[in-house]
Amino acid sequence: MKRLLLTTALALAAMPALAERIFVSNERDNTVTVLDGTSMEVLKTIETSARPRGIITSHDGKLIYVCAGDDNRLDVIDVETLEIVQQLDSGPDPELLDVDHAGNRIYIANEDDAMVTVMERDGTIITEIGVGIEPEGMAVSPDDSIVVTTSESTGMAHFIDTEKLELVANTVVDTRPRHAEYQLDGSKVWVTSEIGGIVSVLDAKGFGVDKVISFEIAGVKPELIQPVGLRFSGDGTLAFTALGPANHVAVIDVATQEVLDYILVGQRPWHIERSLDDKYIYVANGLSNDMTIIEIESREALRSVPVGRLPWGIAVAHAPEG
Repeated sequence: MKRLLLTTALALAAMPALAERIFVSNERDNTVTVLDGTSMEVLKTIETSARPRGIITSHDGKLIYVCAGDDNRLDVIDVETLEIVQQLDSGPDPELLDVDHAGNRIYIANEDDAMVTVMERDGTIITEIGVGIEPEGMAVSPDDSIVVTTSESTGMAHFIDTEKLELVANTVVDTRPRHAEYQLDGSKVWVTSEIGGIVSVLDAKGFGVDKVISFEIAGVKPELIQPVGLRFSGDGTLAFTALGPANHVAVIDVATQEVLDYILVGQRPWHIERSLDDKYIYVANGLSNDMTIIEIESREALRSVPVGRLPWGIAVAHAPEG
């Protein structure tokens, strides 16, 4: 008992002491839980439009964009006031989204109509681009020249030229690709395939598959290993991917593309975000209704904190001064 208490005390002492706010979308509650990055206490529960899932922070850190799939729109949350300040028509069933680095253009995966909606920051629709069936993942390249989306039913990654707003390549990956993420140097795109149970590493220029990363966890059935969300460490040396029903997060060496470790988290981890100081990974656990905090340096899960029901995505922003 004394050892357990000591371990708990050390974990709490190692918790992030950050001036940041953490936003977790709760699909079943139609809410976003806002956590204080220092105390991990709930600052506010924001009622959103129906079925909030994909969630990101604007590049200036002032706004949070939330995909509300069942209401076909984006809710825009002010980071300081924690109020919804705008609602944008996103097209049918928005799943995930990304924003260019200037913060001027928003790219949205519309799952129900096999389209990518491109809009200005104010909500003006620029165009809709046809892609594969059930698009989900969405990632803008570091130089803003390409945006990639994944189509779950087609099993492809689709590359779109952001100047011409046209498809330039379609790459077959494995079954049910869910998330796409550019390496920090822009040289590769990592795509998770949930049912395929693998991560495909694609060449960002030639668009072909360079490497397939598979997973094996002692005592876990292979069919339960279902990669979904993925994030890189701040220095770009590690990749963390949530493995769904396996209840683990895999740690991958980016240079060697080899799995280094598996970290036990909550039930059915979905998506992942990195703390602003690059010391921690936050994991949304869909079935245990909590968020696990992983210390990157030690690759240890420090604790889990309750959020809403069926947490899906995570975004992080600087807390307002004062």
